[in-house]
Amino acid sequence: MALPAGRAEPGWVERFDGPWWALVPAGSILVFVAIVELDSDTAIWLSYLALVAVPPLAAFALGGLLHGSRPGWALAAVPLFALAWADPGSLAGEAAATALSGLGCVTLGWLLVCGVPARWLRLGVYAMAAIDTVFVTADVLQGPNAVLNAAVPAAGLPALQTVHFGAAAMGFGDLFVAALVGCLLAQPPADGPISQVCLDVSARRQWGAAGVVAVLALVFDLLFFAVDELPATVPVAVALALVPRLARRLEGGNAAPHQ
Repeated sequence: MALPAGRAEPGWVERFDGPWWALVPAGSILVFVAIVELDSDTAIWLSYLALVAVPPLAAFALGGLLHGSRPGWALAAVPLFALAWADPGSLAGEAAATALSGLGCVTLGWLLVCGVPARWLRLGVYAMAAIDTVFVTADVLQGPNAVLNAAVPAAGLPALQTVHFGAAAMGFGDLFVAALVGCLLAQPPADGPISQVCLDVSARRQWGAAGVVAVLALVFDLLFFAVDELPATVPVAVALALVPRLARRLEGGNAAPHQ
């Protein structure tokens, strides 16, 4: 969430602009459940889609979307992929695969933020969290998630469609929504020039949001004493609602003595 930096919208994105893209976050859950329930072999194809798409998306994020990034950083995707492939069962290999998936989500989130009004994307994030909660509570996601987690590309290639780190497992969508919110918070004002001050404020807002998500997630995870699976999108959606309000209060409090 704290990784993406504010970037101007590329010209080619304009042809894809539209509020309907805000349906992607919530729609991704619905489509995933539908296609895996209809044909479990789809999970294998999703694993290959992630294998092909995630590394270049991660390289793009490394080379141009992170704070202080440089084009040469894109090459870091190669050793990350090599480590994830060579040692998939170790924490180092799992960390490399998680980094690739997370960075790929940063690029996807940035593309959405560039083409969709922020207010619609916020609603899309809230809808995704609501659907995730309903599906997990109703035991709808557990089966498709188990099928997707078991799907592994041939030749021991890394399974980048899911996230495994030690005993923890998380879906690609959970990383995606966190990256999307980070990109939303990173965007400078649309009605003015991009200044260093704007970028610094956005970065502070992102780090604050990351801290809020960490605290909420730790509290939320206490529910694991009672249940086996939780909707990881919920702390991110709650943070998206809280952070702008907290930021306005802090800015108002800092400005008060000067009035």
